[in-house]
Amino acid sequence: MCLAIPGKIENISGDELLSKKGKVNFGGILKEVSLAYVPEARAGDYVIVHAGFAISKVDEEEAVKVFGYLKEMAELSKLERDAS
Repeated sequence: MCLAIPGKIENISGDELLSKKGKVNFGGILKEVSLAYVPEARAGDYVIVHAGFAISKVDEEEAVKVFGYLKEMAELSKLERDAS
């Protein structure tokens, strides 16, 4: 199963549609992703990223909510490992 997760665009490079890339912050982890599918995205925007491509913009409130769910999942996973 693959997940698409939100991240905040820190900066953008490239002018052409297919070469437009962004450094995206996923809770402290920076990755470079393609912005070809969201050419309207700007630095400071939140985007949903799947397989190295930003596939849509999302508002900050929704992104924060998803980060919370991911953190809860990691904590539950850790509890399950510690219990075994």
